Amino acid sequence: MTHTRTGGRILVDQLVAQGCDRIFTVPGESFLAVLDALHDTPGIDLVTCRQEGGVGFMACADGTMTGRPGVAFVTRGPGATNASIGVHVAMQDSQPMILFIGDVDRGTRDREAFQEVDFTAMFAPIAKWAARIDDARRIPEYVARAYATAMSGRPGPVVLALPEDMLLDQVEAVDRPRVERVAQAADADTMDLLADLLATAERPVAIVGGAGWDVAASGAFATWADRNGIPVAAAFRRQDAIPNACPVWAGNLGYGPNPRLVERVKAADLLLVVGPRLGEATTDGYALVTPDHPGQRLIHVHPDPDELQRSYRADVAVCAGMAEFAEALLLIDLPPRTAGPEAHAEWQAWSTPQPRDLRMDLALCVAAMREQLPADSIICNGAGNYSGWWHRHWRYAGPGTQLAPTAGAMGYGVPAAVAASLRHPERTVVALAGDGCFLMNGQELATAVAHGANMLVIVVDNGAYGTIRMHQEREYPGRVVGTSLGNPDFAALARAFGCWAETVGRTADFAQALARAMEQTGVRMLHLKTDVEAITAGTTLTKMRGA
Repeated sequence: MTHTRTGGRILVDQLVAQGCDRIFTVPGESFLAVLDALHDTPGIDLVTCRQEGGVGFMACADGTMTGRPGVAFVTRGPGATNASIGVHVAMQDSQPMILFIGDVDRGTRDREAFQEVDFTAMFAPIAKWAARIDDARRIPEYVARAYATAMSGRPGPVVLALPEDMLLDQVEAVDRPRVERVAQAADADTMDLLADLLATAERPVAIVGGAGWDVAASGAFATWADRNGIPVAAAFRRQDAIPNACPVWAGNLGYGPNPRLVERVKAADLLLVVGPRLGEATTDGYALVTPDHPGQRLIHVHPDPDELQRSYRADVAVCAGMAEFAEALLLIDLPPRTAGPEAHAEWQAWSTPQPRDLRMDLALCVAAMREQLPADSIICNGAGNYSGWWHRHWRYAGPGTQLAPTAGAMGYGVPAAVAASLRHPERTVVALAGDGCFLMNGQELATAVAHGANMLVIVVDNGAYGTIRMHQEREYPGRVVGTSLGNPDFAALARAFGCWAETVGRTADFAQALARAMEQTGVRMLHLKTDVEAITAGTTLTKMRGA
């Protein structure tokens, strides 16, 4: 198509060609030409949000679910700076996303015009690629490259600035076809070497996670690991890489892992790391698995060659997609081992809630959720100690059932749940948030209601920034400052947004309240009043002070 179009029309046409069916936005005058083009584009659902932080998180979550970039549009200055948290999370979480920013006119650049920021400089450290489109005729080129960059190798975010006057230019442009992710198969010689190392290893452990885990990769890897008895652990907040019902599933690494699993990883003579970068959270500050890992061999599989040998010395480095590697792995048979089922039994014991003397026991609440909610429910959470109860006790059913930021960003859970509900209206979606976490993006309840989302929100209210209180008590026992919160009535707040809501203060009341919530449609909230004394799923503030 080469007839004359505005830059805004050309841009929207490219998004349609790339398969974009949803855009998250807070509208701005800097990209009115795009909004006008969307008026005549019924194939794209425009989700109008209430703050750009929610926009960024929704786009990041949408890209996680689809494998293609989630798309966000925000205006310059305040819009872009608010949305930057979504870009940071998409980068650290290795998820495809494109943030389009309406920018100042080309003729006023470098004068510190109204809300002007050098976006290429601003986003370069936290995005895979940041650029500005100055020529409307090149929009198809930039958009195609943005999709390719966001999906290739280690997926991540791309940021494109759009000068307002460029979007108004009437030009001819040649459309680009849909871009697909390039899949790389594992090298045959490298797989032979890998097979030799696995065959001679006495205590191998697999660690899975990172980006690119789909149903095909998950099924093939779980089948191979089960057949050969290899314990499989998940990287931090990547517990849905394979179904937790797999007979060799060993649990998750990160914060608050099973001590038995930690010992298994320490004792392993070979680590098969498939997908993770082995970041700080997964490796407990690069200590559980050190960059040089003396006494252990490391097979590192990652789709991006730039991540191999970057921080960790790999005995065998395999550059391949997750599904392609898992399929090749199915051809390798090893002597059967008992370690996998043993590790699974340890995880089952660890993840089975044990009653504690608490008025509100979150572990038993998770158990009630496991009984009432479908196995393929999508669990969305932000950052905070509250998430540890679900990380420990929920059983994730496989790819697409966990949306949680490895970047540790608060405020992610509610926007992610909105994106999940719109993407999968047929499934149960749960947003988890602490009291501090919820109020960072709780305004997106308005978005959820306006767009007909069907989701359950659980707010865990202990009157504190709990994670920081935990660190505070550990480092400076009894010297509490800056971590206490004065909270609203969250249930009343939810009802003001048009949601159904109840407050629950006792464990014994939770199951029935959950049942009532699940009888409703639309957005429902359960406001759980908990005690900050139960600071994590495994300890109390009193015990921490005593230590």
